[in-house]
Amino acid sequence: MLAVIDYGGGNLGSLVAALERRRADFIVTADAEVVAQAEGTILPGDGAFGATMEALRARRLDRAIVQTIDRNKPFLGICVGMQILFENSTEFGGAPGLAVLPGEVARFKHGPRIPHMGWNNLELLRDSGEAKTQPKHPFVAGLGENDYAYFLHSYRVPVGSATVAAATHGERFSAVVARDNVMGTQFHPEKSQKTGARLLDNFLAIVETARKDRTTT
Repeated sequence: MLAVIDYGGGNLGSLVAALERRRADFIVTADAEVVAQAEGTILPGDGAFGATMEALRARRLDRAIVQTIDRNKPFLGICVGMQILFENSTEFGGAPGLAVLPGEVARFKHGPRIPHMGWNNLELLRDSGEAKTQPKHPFVAGLGENDYAYFLHSYRVPVGSATVAAATHGERFSAVVARDNVMGTQFHPEKSQKTGARLLDNFLAIVETARKDRTTT
């Protein structure tokens, strides 16, 4: 079963509907033990970085997330759910993250308008950070150059070693990150039409493959 984390601040409705359309086997939960035992986990996030971390810690969900990642189970963070995977954020005076991935979340410095709101095209990346047509992680398999996603955010993660797709809003930033069993999108895939649909399908396939691998070892 897939766990969708409800920490009291995420926007769950559209994600739940998208998973139901795919007939995914999932549970919406705030129970850390359920998250730790799930075959895969999705953390949809809205709001401030620090408040999200506080809500997760209050429910011991921060430990459950790290535990499921350490067990090599697939994890998908959405919007702020992606940002908290990084070391820290400068939002509202600063707050530490889970430090699963290296990097700092900071406000746009050169965006023409803040927040960044609306459709923007994605740029698939090479290991070196340059554009390419073949993705470097199965999470972004099937995406094409210049596929679009819908964004709404004021803080961003710079392009780094875990970035598999970038976007530009005055400056390049991480639109999609993926490393091993850890994946994240700055945008909400369930609101990003065919691009988001592809990513959700890919994540569910990754969860199923991981489950089968565990049952045969």
